[in-house]
Amino acid sequence: MSTTVEDLNAIVEAAHAAFDKARAASPGTRAAWLEAIADALDADAAALVDIAARETHLTIPRLQGELRRTTFQLRLFADEIRRGEHLDATIDHADEHWGMGPRPDIRRVNVPLGVVGVFGASNFPFAFSVIGGDSASALAAGCAVVHKAHDGHLDLAARTAEVVAAALDAVGAPAGLFALVTGRPAAEALVDHPLVKAIGFTGSTTGGRALFDRAAARPEPIPFYGELGGINAVFVTENAWASRRDDILAGYAQSFTLGMGQFCTKPGLLFVPAGDTDAIASALACALDGFEPTRLLNDRLHDGYRAAVSTIRGDAGVDAIVEGDFATTPSPTVLRTTTTHVRANPELVRQEMFGPASLVVEYDSESELLGLAKILEGQLTTTLQAEDADDVTELTAVLADISGRVLWNGWPTGVTVSYAQHHGGPYPATTSGTTSVGTAAIHRFVRPVGYQSFPPSRLPEPLQDANPWGIAQRVDGSWIRPIRTGK
Repeated sequence: MSTTVEDLNAIVEAAHAAFDKARAASPGTRAAWLEAIADALDADAAALVDIAARETHLTIPRLQGELRRTTFQLRLFADEIRRGEHLDATIDHADEHWGMGPRPDIRRVNVPLGVVGVFGASNFPFAFSVIGGDSASALAAGCAVVHKAHDGHLDLAARTAEVVAAALDAVGAPAGLFALVTGRPAAEALVDHPLVKAIGFTGSTTGGRALFDRAAARPEPIPFYGELGGINAVFVTENAWASRRDDILAGYAQSFTLGMGQFCTKPGLLFVPAGDTDAIASALACALDGFEPTRLLNDRLHDGYRAAVSTIRGDAGVDAIVEGDFATTPSPTVLRTTTTHVRANPELVRQEMFGPASLVVEYDSESELLGLAKILEGQLTTTLQAEDADDVTELTAVLADISGRVLWNGWPTGVTVSYAQHHGGPYPATTSGTTSVGTAAIHRFVRPVGYQSFPPSRLPEPLQDANPWGIAQRVDGSWIRPIRTGK
C-alpha cells in the first residue's frame, strides 16, 4: 500500500528527531553506521539479488556487481568522513598584523542540512536506489534520509530498507534516521514538507523538472539535486576514423547496448565523417553479431523506448543502419542522419532513446564539429575519439562547457566511484553543478557555518585547536591532516 500523507508527515518528523540526536555524532561513529549497512547488505546479498532480478529483468552478474559497487561506495564514504574531509574545517586565528587590518578569530565548518528526501532510479536498483549514491552521501553528510521507493522494484526497495534500518538499529543509530515511503501522494508531500531540507533525484527529465519546480515553489525553497539523463555525444575526428574506424564502431556498439542501453551515460550520438555508410553498417552488424537482447526494466520504459525510436525513425531525414525491433526483448537499432539535416532540425540530437538505440550523424568536414557541439544541450558526458596529432583544443573547451565529464578515446558507460569522479552536467543533464557519484557527492548535503570570536570551550569539535576528532583542518591557510593508523 502507498504511504499516506499523514504517515509521511509522521515519518519525516521522526527523521528530523533522529537527525537532531545524530547530528553531533563523531566521524568515527557515523562511519561505523555506514560500514554496518554495507556489511548487512553483503550478508543479505543473495536474497536481494534474487528479488532484483525478478523485478527488473537485469542479469544476476550485473546485479551482483552493482551491489558490490553499492557496498564499496558506503565503505569509501566511511573512510572519507573519518578523515573529516567533507567538513572543510577551517581555522583563522586572530591576527593583529593581517594585511587588511586586525583579523578576529574566525572558524568555519560544514554542517548537515537536516532531513533529505531521495527519489531512486529504476535502472540501477542498488547503485542509484534505496541506499545508492544520494542516500549514502546524505547519511555520510550527517543527514537523515526519507527514501521514496521507485515503483519498478517495490519488493526490492522494501527488503533493502529493512536491511538498512536493522543495521542502523544494531549499531545504536537513532530510530528513524532512515525510512522508506511509497506512492505519488507521499512523494509530493515529501518535497513539500517544511522539515525536508534537500531532495536527491535520479530519473526522467519530465518527472525531475516537475519536482524541481515544486521544490523551488515552496515558501522556503530547497536545493533539488536532480540527475535527468543525457544524450552523451561522441565526436570522432577524421584521423581517428581513418586509423581505427572498425575498433571505434565495435566500442560504440558495446557501449550503447550495455545493459540494454538503459544507462544514463549511454552514447546516444556518434559524429563521424561521411562516405562510409555501407562500411558502418557492415562493421556494426559484425560488432552486434551474437548480441543477446533481454527485456527492458518494465513495460512503461519499453513503451517509452518504442515511442522515442519511432519518432526519430519517422523523420524524413533519418534512415536506419541497423534496423532493430520492439519485441519483448528488443534488438538494437542504429539510425543515421547528416549534419545538414541536424542543423535544420536540432531537436533530433536532443531526444533521448532510453534503450538499445543510438543515432549516427555523418559530417562532411571536421570543421563542422565545433558548431555541432554548440547545438547540443547539457550532457552528463561527451567523448572525443581523436589522435594525438589532432588539434581539438577549441572543441574540447566547448565540450567542457556543455558536459560534466569529457572522455578521451574511451566510452562513457561505467562510472567508477572515486575521489575525482564527476557525474553531473549542465541542464537538462542535471539541475545543479554538483556530482551524484564519488566522495564529492557528500558536499551537496552540507552547508558552511562560521564561528567568530567564540570561547574555545564553546567551539564544535571540528574547530577546536586540540582537534579531538583527529580530522583534517586548514589552520591559518595550511592544511594539517593527521596520520591515520586505523578506524
